[in-house]
Amino acid sequence: MDEVEVVVAHSERATLRVGDVFVKVDADQARLDAEVEAMALAPVPTPEVLWRKPHVLAIAALPGVTLGTLGGPSTGSPTAWAAAGAAIRKLHEAPLPPRPGQAGRNITALAAELDDECERLVTTGLLPADLVTRNRQIAEAAFRPWTPAFTHGDLQIAHVFVDGDEVTGIIDWSEAGQGDPLYDLATFTLGHEEHLADVIAGYGAAVDLAVIQAWWSLRSLLIVRWLSEHGFDPFAPGCEVDVLRSHM
Repeated sequence: MDEVEVVVAHSERATLRVGDVFVKVDADQARLDAEVEAMALAPVPTPEVLWRKPHVLAIAALPGVTLGTLGGPSTGSPTAWAAAGAAIRKLHEAPLPPRPGQAGRNITALAAELDDECERLVTTGLLPADLVTRNRQIAEAAFRPWTPAFTHGDLQIAHVFVDGDEVTGIIDWSEAGQGDPLYDLATFTLGHEEHLADVIAGYGAAVDLAVIQAWWSLRSLLIVRWLSEHGFDPFAPGCEVDVLRSHM
């Protein structure tokens, strides 16, 4: 009999694996609806939707393996990273989806949220003030005009699957929508800066490296406290806090 593997679980959502089937349970039905909609529109390989019920989505496992994990080594070759870059470019050039995504948040509201979060990080003692201040300065470069693209919105390295040097699929589309394409590139290379050049080579377009670095700082600052409060460890080697420290 297949065993049930808990892939991720916290108060908002959980993902279980049973054999070749992933079952996603989400308190927010809108996230599951957005995920199915985005997968249907995306011009890149995505998992097959097996069935849907209120607050539950079952999808088929993808062939291949992920390129790696945040805080862990990459299992992919430079060619595989470039192939991922090409797939991301294909997504970004697709017709815009109907809704804004995580990567398309209002700049003014996002800056205000970042300032509030930075204050909490310092007042609670979770991070030292100099680390927060330096990365808040770097994050400022992300707050600039950008042309909306079809973005994934949560393009972590663990969400991209490859078989050899070929991308076999991208998972977890609940944050997809119209957004800043450099947010996707930064999320994908977070903690794996050494592969950024390979990704950009495959992406095939000029990229503002200062904005990529800004999104590394911004994303890390916004998520450190949430991760700490939900059973994850942003202080683990190679993870978010190390990303912030690398900018000092």
